Amino acid sequence: MYRDEDPIETSEWLDALESLIEEEGVERAKYILERLSERASRDGTELPYSITTPFRNSIPVTHQAGMPGDLFMERRIRSLIRWNAMAMVVRANQRPGDLGGHISTFSSAATLYDVGFNYFFHGGDEKRESDLVYFQGHSAPGIYARSYLEGRFEEKQLDKYREEVDGEGLSSYPHPWLMPDYWQFPTVSMGLGPIQAIYQAHVMKYLHSRELIDMDSRKVWAFIGDGECDEPETLGSISKAGREKLDNLVFVVNCNLQRLDGPVRGNGKIIQELEGVFRGAGWNVIKLVWGRMWDPLFEKDVNGVMQRAMDEVCDGDLQNYAHNGAAYTRKEFFGKYPELAKLAEDLSDDEINKLNRGGHDPYKIYAAYHKAIHEANGRPTVILAHTIKGYGFGEAGEAQNTAHSLKKLDIETLKAFRDRFGIPLKDDELKAVPYYRPAPDSPELVYMKKRRQDLGGFYPKRRKDCQPLQIPELDVFKQVLEGSGDREISTTMAFVRILSALVKDKRIGKRVVPIVPDEARTFGMEGMFRQLGIYTAEGQKYVPQDRDQIMYYREDRKGQILQEGINEAGAMAAWMAAATSYSTNNFPLIPFYVFYSMFGFQRVGDLAWASGDIQARGFLVGGTAGRTTLNGEGLQHQDGHSHILANTIPNCKAYDPAYGYEMAVVVRQGMKEMFEENRNVFYYLTIENENYAQPAMPKDCEDGIIKGMYKFESVEAKAAKGSKKGPRVQLLGSGAILNEVRAAAQMLKDDYGISSDVWSVTSYNELARDGQHVERWNLLHPDDKPRKAYVTQCLEKQQGPVVSSTDYIKLHSEQLRSFIPKTYLTLGTDGFGRSDTREKLRHFFEVDRYYVAVTALSALAKDGEVKQEQVLEAMRKYGIDRNKTNPVLS
Repeated sequence: MYRDEDPIETSEWLDALESLIEEEGVERAKYILERLSERASRDGTELPYSITTPFRNSIPVTHQAGMPGDLFMERRIRSLIRWNAMAMVVRANQRPGDLGGHISTFSSAATLYDVGFNYFFHGGDEKRESDLVYFQGHSAPGIYARSYLEGRFEEKQLDKYREEVDGEGLSSYPHPWLMPDYWQFPTVSMGLGPIQAIYQAHVMKYLHSRELIDMDSRKVWAFIGDGECDEPETLGSISKAGREKLDNLVFVVNCNLQRLDGPVRGNGKIIQELEGVFRGAGWNVIKLVWGRMWDPLFEKDVNGVMQRAMDEVCDGDLQNYAHNGAAYTRKEFFGKYPELAKLAEDLSDDEINKLNRGGHDPYKIYAAYHKAIHEANGRPTVILAHTIKGYGFGEAGEAQNTAHSLKKLDIETLKAFRDRFGIPLKDDELKAVPYYRPAPDSPELVYMKKRRQDLGGFYPKRRKDCQPLQIPELDVFKQVLEGSGDREISTTMAFVRILSALVKDKRIGKRVVPIVPDEARTFGMEGMFRQLGIYTAEGQKYVPQDRDQIMYYREDRKGQILQEGINEAGAMAAWMAAATSYSTNNFPLIPFYVFYSMFGFQRVGDLAWASGDIQARGFLVGGTAGRTTLNGEGLQHQDGHSHILANTIPNCKAYDPAYGYEMAVVVRQGMKEMFEENRNVFYYLTIENENYAQPAMPKDCEDGIIKGMYKFESVEAKAAKGSKKGPRVQLLGSGAILNEVRAAAQMLKDDYGISSDVWSVTSYNELARDGQHVERWNLLHPDDKPRKAYVTQCLEKQQGPVVSSTDYIKLHSEQLRSFIPKTYLTLGTDGFGRSDTREKLRHFFEVDRYYVAVTALSALAKDGEVKQEQVLEAMRKYGIDRNKTNPVLS
């Protein structure tokens, strides 16, 4: 460390800097320091650059915005909220069932939320939509407790906290699916709230730049735990927020220094670490470390000894100071240096205990929020608020490693909590842990309702529906419905034509939002670059390299395409923001997120599940889908199970169309369901990159396409002499494998005189769900005539066994087995993918036309329609090796 050899000169430099700040302001001082830094670096001087500042508040006392409200009234209200939040969780754990609940997180963040509710979270009015707040999931009891005081909930609802089955209780965490009028965003799966908030702010800027909605006054708030910042999704896209200057975004990180099991950074400082990360990403960073009780000590600390001690301690020390009390703090912190001990010598133990942290001081919080809103300077803002987990629970849970699991309190702890927060309850009332709500005309409730009235009304709240859109008729896709004639095109290209038709439609064209991570060219979408433009916050400041080409890379502030880079999680979060615009903005958008299907549900499964909870409406499009259609890529790219993953989300409707017209029917039906009928579903479509002739749409197939299957064609063989009809088989196929099935039908006819019916299965998932619904109905209605599944109705009167072939693992079509009243054999692509030609891949995975034909003969032999020798003959004829290694084991 450098030793100061001339303290007098150093003092003169510091005096000059102080004079410059005092006389000409901070901005001038900043400019001079930047010029000095430039000059020093010119000669190779290595300056001690730092993106962190001393461990203290970012806002000096002299620069704090004054809080206009009644501090004492707000503390009384906040204390009542704390009590009721605690009572709700404790009472839930006294009832049978051990339902759990969390109170330590909210206890640390109560003041952070309270100041937001009183002064900043706008609830929306006739002039503007509401702000959007992503609440930290574990703080839900505190939000419910506030709503209880406001009269939005009654005791019976609080007493059904976490009793969700009957539909009358309060959900464990923020779940829009369970409380559709209340919660806007599901956030308890940690890391999802922050990335959603970033892309929500991004999509709001997108809508504003396209002049579709005025978003100037709206803010997005995200409340985050410091331990949550370990999740990759939490910090993974913060550079995007800085790069796009999302000054409509505020992160509040509740730095209570504790995870679920122990310290977040026991050996370091999470606040300092996060300051560097966010500042480096281009954010405003406001550190809210110490409360106002520390201000007199900082003023007396003329030599900086207290600041030095604060910079040296680690979070593990700070947790001990909070837990062990005044005597420990006096010895271990103030006793580090004689000068520091002297600063604290006049402080009583009670005064040391009252040296509060910034996240518990409403004055400091108000100043931080005010600066975030009014002095964003074109950047997003993060507020790093220092708090204590379990604040208010004393020895029962304050700053303890076990605080997160605090759910049950003894009577002495209840008394201490009551006394600390001034709750007007007697000792003999505490055993029942009663709720407490003053009369509606009490000063507390009048005050809190007035504060919310000034901000547009109660919050949180959610809009369930919006005005329906006028969806165009199916003939808007005329080009696709007519097929491609002799020209071979992929369903990917057919999808691009469908999308192009939609963006040109005068009724809904502007509402269509194409979203891609970074592979629009892979999906043949580059033609839209020039037509629609790629949205960018700053427009295109350069001449693109391919400017002389028709389909050049055009960026535009009013661009319609969201191109989110190599970031599937970010693109999915952008899709979620667009897919909930009907609720958050009262302006429905129709988003199409197109991605490599292998990198969809598998990579962003948690966000996909949250999309179901959030009631997203839109289209996910898995490009280059199936295990054998994407030749030349291999194991990590080839999708054989995305439909299985999609099926785990109850309100996701998944389709695997083989032809363009099927896709057109599904897209039109999806738009009708979601945006005309306001149904809370979203669609997953898989599209392939294999070129083949696209037939025109047959008559009367729309209903079957939507339900999941329809008879595409019948292939008739001549019956043998003296026989009215020969053997027949039912062949099911989907996606690109339908063409293999059709080829197999011709082979069976030509080589073995076997007739077949070829069925295009657009959705095995929808067929299975229908069958499961019918089974349930029959179980619960034994006295009624049994119903039949749609797939059963399609196949029961058809002649012959059933063979199903897909480009997905066998489980995909196996889910229909119990609904097919015939011999049923399935083919699928189980195992890992690999690179080769489509023909070799399909033979390897045993789903090509030859395996379809042999499997059909095997099914007929099983039914006694042909002899087993014929199966063996076909295997020899088609080159099928019975000793070939099972692809699952390869």
